[in-house]
Amino acid sequence: MDYIVFDLEWNQGGAGEEEGPAGLPFEIIEIGAVKLNDQGTRTGEFSQLVKPAVYRQMNQVTGRLLHLQMQELENGIPFVQAAGQFLEWCGEERRFCTWGSADLTELQRNMKYYGMEPLAGGPIVYLDVQKLFSIAFEDGKSRKALEHAVDFLQMDKDIPFHRAFSDAHYTAKVLACVMREKPQTLEKVSFDVFHPPIDRKSEIKIRFDTYEKYISREFSGKTQAFADREVAASKCYLCCRNLRKKIRWFSHNGKNYYCLAYCEKHGYLKGKIRVRKSAEDKVYIVKTTKLISPEEAAMLKKRSEHARKEFRFGGGKDERHKEAPGN
Repeated sequence: MDYIVFDLEWNQGGAGEEEGPAGLPFEIIEIGAVKLNDQGTRTGEFSQLVKPAVYRQMNQVTGRLLHLQMQELENGIPFVQAAGQFLEWCGEERRFCTWGSADLTELQRNMKYYGMEPLAGGPIVYLDVQKLFSIAFEDGKSRKALEHAVDFLQMDKDIPFHRAFSDAHYTAKVLACVMREKPQTLEKVSFDVFHPPIDRKSEIKIRFDTYEKYISREFSGKTQAFADREVAASKCYLCCRNLRKKIRWFSHNGKNYYCLAYCEKHGYLKGKIRVRKSAEDKVYIVKTTKLISPEEAAMLKKRSEHARKEFRFGGGKDERHKEAPGN
């Protein structure tokens, strides 16, 4: 399998200008990529400017960051042609790798805008090298800039940052280092959910070392989502027992919900649900379940009590603090 380490640059409307057509807030203007084999050896490179068709003026911030002018982009090729050449270069046996979580989503958004065939019919497994660097060499939680990782690993800075190919070049160097020194880290895959699972059979449930992740199909709204048994359930991912909740699902902001359950064999488990909007203006659920200490359970209980007080004193009208629909 080839590892396709890619980076995109995109343009957008400036302040006070029109946001552009629905479905395309960011127009890709450059694609850069590096291909690695299973040993982390570089086997190919790709670089292509994209001729803009939507945003005809360069956003000031984007222009300063990239040192790229619209005149240069006139030498590029249309997006459909550029994306087609890129995907042909990638090959079939591939795993996409990016610094952060945005690039794969924006590639698919631009492809959808131009009516291209989707990369997949559901979520795409990929490697978030920013996350892998943190897991392999730092605390596993922080997300640092690419240049920080290059400095941390004492790598040569042989070309400037902030262009598609150069950032792909450095991301590939970081990934190759992870592959050599901490290869087990590659098991910590990520999922791009621009296209959520299409039905219950294709929903994703994956167990990692310290937690389990579940990605649902689409629902019309939160009420329908929380009425679903799999979404609302609390299970111990170690022994697969259905658990009774100590604290029912609650939220501070209407997007992230938490609950607490207890397994007699393994202890306290915290559930976290993130309600995400899909490209079709529906919602899907990303739920994680992890073991926590009694001290963390006590802190979660305080948070739920605080949320209820705020909701009660607010007259029950503020959705940010109410319990999950159908809880």
